[in-house]
Amino acid sequence: MTQKVAVLGTGKIGEALLSGMIRAGWNPADLLVTSRRQERADELRTRYGVTPVTNPEAAKTADTLILTVKPQDMGTLLDELAPHVPADRLVISGAAGIPTAYFEERLAPDTPVIRVMTNTPALVDEAMSVISAGTHATAGHLAHTEEIFGAVGKTLRVPESQQDACTALSGSGPAYFFYLVEAMTDAGILLGLPRDKAHDLIVQSAIGAATMLRDSGEHPVKLRENVTSPAGTTINAIRELENHGVRAALIAALEAARDRSRALASGKNS
Repeated sequence: MTQKVAVLGTGKIGEALLSGMIRAGWNPADLLVTSRRQERADELRTRYGVTPVTNPEAAKTADTLILTVKPQDMGTLLDELAPHVPADRLVISGAAGIPTAYFEERLAPDTPVIRVMTNTPALVDEAMSVISAGTHATAGHLAHTEEIFGAVGKTLRVPESQQDACTALSGSGPAYFFYLVEAMTDAGILLGLPRDKAHDLIVQSAIGAATMLRDSGEHPVKLRENVTSPAGTTINAIRELENHGVRAALIAALEAARDRSRALASGKNS
């Protein structure tokens, strides 16, 4: 049986998911999209061959609904969807900080809900998507969700209680690396390098380091020690990082991100 999937609120992440699914072999005829702007819906139809529909039409027609609107817009979307979502629809939420219980309380009894925290590397098929099942979601629903999000990167199942920590680590994680590259580029300029050369040096070093972490199986401490010669340049740099409390600052930053995710889950928007 053909499975129809609808992406509701098709922004950058939603579009990345659509394009990844099509590259992975999904038939565009089985993919529906919704957008608040008609010109955006027409653009997606032209670019991918998918079918734009209204939110109620998506709820009535699709077997799986992927909700990719911003957390602050989720309540309004659910108010629109609730009268039209049968209990056998799979609802996948990509909204940070919103628990599956929030959806289960607003939709028909026994509706299966799955919470996914993905990140912006979905745009280049290198996402890390963290998946948690709600009360009524089955192993089959989880596998189906993994198939969808596996089209744009890796997936990992976790208990929902760990979602806020995962949001802090991987959901927001790319921003920390961009911030670090920005700071290192500025340092390269201070040391006398042109910006473009400093950027290229750092980006390729980051790609190489990430590949080694992924493929070598070595602990990051071991990989760092391999670069850290006695009385050399690297250990002097690391001493300054420790003197300035960079490790403690990173831990505090991730705790702050986790706490904000918890606050969003409790309805606090400021």
